[in-house]
Amino acid sequence: MKTKRFIVNSACHILLAFLSFIWVLPIFYVILTSFRKEGGSYKSYIWPKEYTLDNYINLFHGGGTNIDFVRWFTNTLVIAIFSTLISAFFVLCVSYVMSRLKFKMRKKFLNIALILGMFPGFMSMVAVYYILKGLGFLETGVLKQVALVIVYSAGSGLGFYMAKGFFDMIPKTIDEAAYIDGATKWDTFIHITIPMSKPIITYTLITSFMGPWVDYIFAKVIMGNDTKYYTIAIGLWTMLEKEYVEYYYTQFYAGCVIISIPLLILFLLTQSCYVEGVSGAVKG
Repeated sequence: MKTKRFIVNSACHILLAFLSFIWVLPIFYVILTSFRKEGGSYKSYIWPKEYTLDNYINLFHGGGTNIDFVRWFTNTLVIAIFSTLISAFFVLCVSYVMSRLKFKMRKKFLNIALILGMFPGFMSMVAVYYILKGLGFLETGVLKQVALVIVYSAGSGLGFYMAKGFFDMIPKTIDEAAYIDGATKWDTFIHITIPMSKPIITYTLITSFMGPWVDYIFAKVIMGNDTKYYTIAIGLWTMLEKEYVEYYYTQFYAGCVIISIPLLILFLLTQSCYVEGVSGAVKG
């Protein structure tokens, strides 16, 4: 039995190591290419012959009329921050209501929300575009950015199941004690529940930030050809267009590395709370 168990465990470790290698290989290639000195898109070799930091430097100082990485990065950061704050507020409010309050059609609403959450958001892309156009949000670049914040935030409330599971773990007797002391439901939510929910708040903030940060489809549809107000995902894709690819190919990879840094830092700083929030929601 011990020999058999050892063989199974070894096979599992080998399989996991192989899968890890497959997962890490593209990331390694991106980082490697971002330091490649030789220009051009296609090379018959993987390891660069020479290395340089110019790809990173040129991103911030070598922008042309149609390539402005700094502006795109700033646009995305502003949109992501506002979307994150609004989305997190919506998600936490809806989660608390669905966890604590009992009302008619509550169970049916939970089922409807679960079903709607299974459909990808881009299915409504055309309808959302014409609604925003009819409301006048596509007239200027600034209004387009506001439209993006609305798009990213409006449907966020449907993603309440994780936070609801966490709130279900908090004893309702705490809320009842607060009501006896004269607190309203809002007071209980803000002053008692929220301070006890840092893990799920962290999880909600991270997931709300990642969507706007990496989204391409909705951003491209809404921004169109307004280059000045592009987000970073559209901007990086622009570098791969045929008139730019030969010159900006290695800079594209440098940009990919740079935009991953904020997510990496955010996750490392909040890793313990993130894991606790996920595990708590699953238990709930």
